[in-house]
Amino acid sequence: MTEVSYEQGRTSRRPEPLRRILADVRPASDPDALGSAADLHLPEREVRDSAPVVRAGLLVLDAVALALPMAWPGGAVRAGAAFVVVALLVLACSGAHRPRITLSALDEAPRLLPRVGVALLLVAPFASSAAGDLALHAAWAVPCVVIGRGLGYAAVRSARRHRVVEELTLVVGGGRLGMQLLATMQEHPEFGLRGVGFLTDGSPLDEREPLGHLEDLDLVLDTYGVRKVVVAYGPTREAELVDLVRSAALRDVEVYVVPRFFDVGMSPGGPDIEDLWGIPLHRVRRAALRRGARRVKRVIDVAVSGVALTLLSPVMALLAAAVRISSPGPVLFRQPRTGHGDARIEILKFRTLRVPAAQQPADGPRTSGSTRTTMHARQVDVEQRQTRLGNVLRRTSLDELPQLWNILRGDMSLVGPRPEECTYAAQFADSVHGYRDRHRLAVGLTGWAQIHGLRGDTSIEERARFDNAYIEQWSLWRDVVILIRTTAAVQRQALHTAVRTVTSS
Repeated sequence: MTEVSYEQGRTSRRPEPLRRILADVRPASDPDALGSAADLHLPEREVRDSAPVVRAGLLVLDAVALALPMAWPGGAVRAGAAFVVVALLVLACSGAHRPRITLSALDEAPRLLPRVGVALLLVAPFASSAAGDLALHAAWAVPCVVIGRGLGYAAVRSARRHRVVEELTLVVGGGRLGMQLLATMQEHPEFGLRGVGFLTDGSPLDEREPLGHLEDLDLVLDTYGVRKVVVAYGPTREAELVDLVRSAALRDVEVYVVPRFFDVGMSPGGPDIEDLWGIPLHRVRRAALRRGARRVKRVIDVAVSGVALTLLSPVMALLAAAVRISSPGPVLFRQPRTGHGDARIEILKFRTLRVPAAQQPADGPRTSGSTRTTMHARQVDVEQRQTRLGNVLRRTSLDELPQLWNILRGDMSLVGPRPEECTYAAQFADSVHGYRDRHRLAVGLTGWAQIHGLRGDTSIEERARFDNAYIEQWSLWRDVVILIRTTAAVQRQALHTAVRTVTSS
């Protein structure tokens, strides 16, 4: 079979469909596995990830531009140096150094101005004696940054045109739009995208052969080292596209989606929209799944759980003694649950139930029938065996304090989807849409679903929806909000329990 390669404009002969070839190829890290590089349309040379280099270059340019006003007569040197450091931190934390597909310093100027303003507000209270000079410094810093960005972007575009800086890009969709995207990437190298091919479950429009079907996404990403995926709308079902986007995001690959009906003016705007020669691309936010975000979240978990365990150790010691006195049995209740990536973890709680006379599983009796029936039977058993102290611990959530140790050792996070028992998690993964996706992130002590009242005997479908929404829209501030609302809810419940106890006595 003879085909025309859209990437290199030359004819190559393939003895069999490419999807069948890919199925027999080992990962690209194995140098002996790529003997059919020409058939696989692999790059003729190794394409390294240029994003860190571009990001570092923009950081250096911003530092020079922000510091430039200090060299002028009357410049506030000490306050100006502090402003430069804070401004760079603000720009870095807000993603201002992320290399964009469309490079335009003037288009970014309205977004740079408020970030510089935030840095000025953070530094000004500590430099009241030089507030006027600092404000003048910040006013001049904005045009300096814009000009510096303009020069830097011109250099990046030049490197892209010469194919020195480029990122391997996969298109999902074999329709007219998918072919346009591939052609645009080839004809306009200044965008820094090198199309390696496309995936489709339908029939392509011309003689170009797809790299495979949608189910081959993981194999293609590993084989080619793809850094960006562009999803072109087509006849593909939305549920399949959701799974595809989430799978790519888990591999730290940038995902862009072409908005539907963009050609009639219905495409959204904002900083997450790129323009590929007239075709808008919406960047899919995946903040919680980024490697850097996971590290920051882990550092916060270790710091907070470590401090909390230290400060609350006297309280936990008193509670442990009270549990021991309240009824015979162990102080801690251990239960296997499903954690991040379907891993099996063992969570800790203060025991709140009497140990049954007949030896039963620690988490209650197993009954035949539906999941709902089994959960109801367990609830009845819990009510019968719960101690008075256990009732108070459950109502005030103090029984979950030992999970701070789970957080410290990495089984859990402060905020995330609540861990489910392994048996139920396996059942829900097969019967509830999106339930398995909630395990993309570490499970948490509290979560977005819990603060909306979705705990206990509530809809599993709604819990999965809230948990996935939290993962897709994660931010550090949202974690802070969840922790504040959880603390407030626990305090309200503790007050309500205290009032009931006093009233009943």
